[in-house]
Amino acid sequence: MTAAIVGYARTSTIDQDAGLAAQERDLRAAGCTKVFSEQVSSVATTRPQLVAVLDYVREGDTLVVTKPDRLARSTADLLAIAERLRAKGVTLRILSMQIDTGTATGKLMLTLLGGIAEFERDLMLERQREGIAKAKADGKYKGRAPTAQRKAADIHRLKAEGKTADAIVAELGVSRSSVFRILRERA
Repeated sequence: MTAAIVGYARTSTIDQDAGLAAQERDLRAAGCTKVFSEQVSSVATTRPQLVAVLDYVREGDTLVVTKPDRLARSTADLLAIAERLRAKGVTLRILSMQIDTGTATGKLMLTLLGGIAEFERDLMLERQREGIAKAKADGKYKGRAPTAQRKAADIHRLKAEGKTADAIVAELGVSRSSVFRILRERA
């Protein structure tokens, strides 16, 4: 069985037909014999064609995308997809960045991209912690009010009325664990 060059194209909305057509054209020009396409936001809970292409590719195949944001939601997502492909023995090519994980340079570039993303995330979290500490010191930060605790009286009332935990969850929109925790606190 010969290795396949497979493409994946995505636009966020159905209004972007020209963008999808351009991606498909570029993928075919890059040698893709099969192209999976969809018009769905990257933040959608499911991207059926992405799931299909990741299932379709086999060892020795190459998955080609025009840009990283067409494939992944974030750098972390991109690295997770790349690792999934690597585990299957599939190479990833990103045309806009000239990255090909079938080469040592491509692997290095993807690794550097991941390292930079992790570094940026660590810096952001550090700044966030510092900002929260300063806001707390200034008395401006109280944190998120516990939702279930505000409904504790209602939880006890509904339980006293004989309602089950599931009924309380459905009526008040709090989690089962919160219901049981609040009931245990008074016991």
